[in-house]
Amino acid sequence: MRYLSVCSGIEAASVAWGKLGWHCAGLAEVDPFARAVLAHRFPDTPLHGDFTDIRSTDGPVDLLVGGPPCQSFSVSGKRGGLDDKRGSLTLEFARLAGRLRPRWVVFENVPNFLRTGGGRDFGEFLRAMGDGGYQCAWRVLDAQHFGVPQRRRRLFVVGHLGGPPGRSARVLFERQGVRRDSPARRATGTEVAGALTTGAGSGGYKLDDCQVGGGHIQPVAFDLTQCTHPENRCRFDPGAPFGSLQASGKNAVAYNVFPASGQGSELRAAPTELATQITAAAGAKSSGRGTRVAGEWGVRRLTPREWERLQGFPDDWTLVPWRKGLAPKTRRYKAIGNSMAVPVMRWIGERIFVEELGHRWGANLSVISTEQATP
Repeated sequence: MRYLSVCSGIEAASVAWGKLGWHCAGLAEVDPFARAVLAHRFPDTPLHGDFTDIRSTDGPVDLLVGGPPCQSFSVSGKRGGLDDKRGSLTLEFARLAGRLRPRWVVFENVPNFLRTGGGRDFGEFLRAMGDGGYQCAWRVLDAQHFGVPQRRRRLFVVGHLGGPPGRSARVLFERQGVRRDSPARRATGTEVAGALTTGAGSGGYKLDDCQVGGGHIQPVAFDLTQCTHPENRCRFDPGAPFGSLQASGKNAVAYNVFPASGQGSELRAAPTELATQITAAAGAKSSGRGTRVAGEWGVRRLTPREWERLQGFPDDWTLVPWRKGLAPKTRRYKAIGNSMAVPVMRWIGERIFVEELGHRWGANLSVISTEQATP
C-alpha cells in the first residue's frame, strides 16, 4: 500500500503504520518546524509544501491521509467554517483525492466540524468527496480508549473509492460496537479542588499549599532525567525515590491546573485519571493552565517528552536540529499539540489492512483479527 500524507505535521500516520509494511510516497507540510522534523525523520521521502499545488505523484497512491487545519472549526476558535481560508482547505483535500484517485482516504479534524455552519460545512465536504466517487463513513474517536492517558476526541472520516458499499463503515465500526452494550461512563468527581497559592514564576508550586480531597498531592514516579533537569525548577535531589504508581489511583500521574475564578493569579489543581487533551497553545509560558506532574516538593509542567508519550510518539521524536541548535521546547509543544494520536491512526490503518485482506480473499472482516493480519 502506497500512501500520500498531507498536512503531515510531525507525521503520526507513518509512525503508526510502519509495521504494516506500507510505503509513504510523499509528505506535505508548510509549517517550518514541522518540516524540519519531517526532513530529519524521513530524509528519503519526498517533502512537498502546500498540498494544493500537488497535481500528481511519482506513481499511483492507494491511500490519501491528512488532517487540514482545525482552527476554523474548533470551539476555541472563531468558528469561521468554510468561509475561513484555513477551513476551505478541507474542500481542497477532497479535490486532491479527486485528482489522485486513491482507493482509500483518511481524514481527521475536530468534532465541531460536524456542527459549524449548522452542519452545512461538513455536508459540503461530504458532497465534495461524493463528487469524487467516494463512499464515506465518519466517527468521533477518543484517544483515551486506544492506550494513551489523554482525553482527545477527534472526527475521522474514511472514504473508499467506488466498489461494494459498506467498506468504509466496516473500517470505522466494529460489530460489537453497535450492540448497544456501551461501557459504564466514568463517575463525575464531586470534590472541590484545593487551591495552589504559590505562583508559577516562583520556582514551582508548594505541595503544602495544595490539598486535594483533604490530603496532600501524592508524589509520583516520572523520568528522573527530566525531573532533575534545572529547567524544570523542581530542585529534586538526583536519585531521590518517588512514590510508586498504584492501581487504586491514589497516586495520580497528573493534576490539571487552572485559574481559580475571581482570585487573580490563584490556581487550583484537580486530580484526574487522564490528562486533559494537550493543545498547541498549552505549552505557552504565559499560561497558568494545563497539566502538571506532582512531585514531593513541587508541581511541574509536563515535558515535551511526556507530551510525545501522551500522543503515542517515540521519546524525543521532535528533538531535532533546528537552526543553530536543537529544537526549543515551545516549538515542540506546538507541533505535538497539533498532531494526531498515533494509537488511533494505528487502529485505523490496521482496520484498512484487514479490510483489504478480506476483500482480496473473500473473507469476513469480523473473523480476521489485526494480530493475525499484521506482518
